[in-house]
Amino acid sequence: MTKRTWRPVHGVVLLNKPLGLSSNQALQKVRRLFQAEKAGHTGALDPLATGMLPLCFGEATKFSQFLLDADKRYITKVALGVRTTTGDAEGDVLTTESVPDLTDEALESILDRFRGDIEQIPPMYSALKHEGKPLYEYARQGIVIERKRRAVTISDLTIIERTENSLTLDISCSKGTYIRTIGEDVGEALGCGAHLSALHRVSSAGYDPQDMLTLEEFEAIAEGGYPELDKHLLPMDSAVMHLNRVELSEADARDILFGRALANGTEFEEESLVRLFAQADQRFFGLGQIRGEFIKPHRLINTSEQQV
Repeated sequence: MTKRTWRPVHGVVLLNKPLGLSSNQALQKVRRLFQAEKAGHTGALDPLATGMLPLCFGEATKFSQFLLDADKRYITKVALGVRTTTGDAEGDVLTTESVPDLTDEALESILDRFRGDIEQIPPMYSALKHEGKPLYEYARQGIVIERKRRAVTISDLTIIERTENSLTLDISCSKGTYIRTIGEDVGEALGCGAHLSALHRVSSAGYDPQDMLTLEEFEAIAEGGYPELDKHLLPMDSAVMHLNRVELSEADARDILFGRALANGTEFEEESLVRLFAQADQRFFGLGQIRGEFIKPHRLINTSEQQV
């Protein structure tokens, strides 16, 4: 049996995760196509969810937390009148009730409760951990764990389509938002119960949905070899594009890579993070932090392995 040879790959790719695969299964399939030494995904999608899953390779994994913390946008279909054990189409049906006949104005009034800053109780069928175990493991054993309410922000919630027994919603939200919980809570507010019948992540961290590729597209591109695949790597700093940029002289670049603080010639906010680049060739070095009169190294990449 031939031993697999991994290679240093650095950057971000955007996978349109297919239905039926866990986020880790999807990650490993793409990782094997690239033969990337190191890889990680940035915010799990349930097997029954599809859509944007940013994958970080190599040194880009150092910035994956920024993608986990980023705002996201989803399109979801909420099946009204049916409660399930999991809050989605995978669970067993608990109750079936008639859906109230509401005017558009009345429905919008109810949805207003779920716009802006709200609180949610995370679902039992979630990856949130309790004493080292994900909640869904307890749920499968019939054990209910008390969960604290969590504050999230719903910056936009728009009805795309409405039928007698379903709502299709476009939702933009902060990190940690459970769309499944929104679906269930909307059903409770309507008095009939509900569950998610479909969930698609449109975007994450401001990445363009047009840059997403399906697993089949990655597999087809891989037929052309690594150079063709690598054309679809986004730069490592794409994960932190919201941060201000600082260009360094050759001397400053050398100093920061040796862990030395630099003189701060910027007017950026105290303790804010900045992206660091070489003035000469625009190489990305990582992140620094503004500390008074200095820019101190915060999270630097291994420049000897930098490709993208």
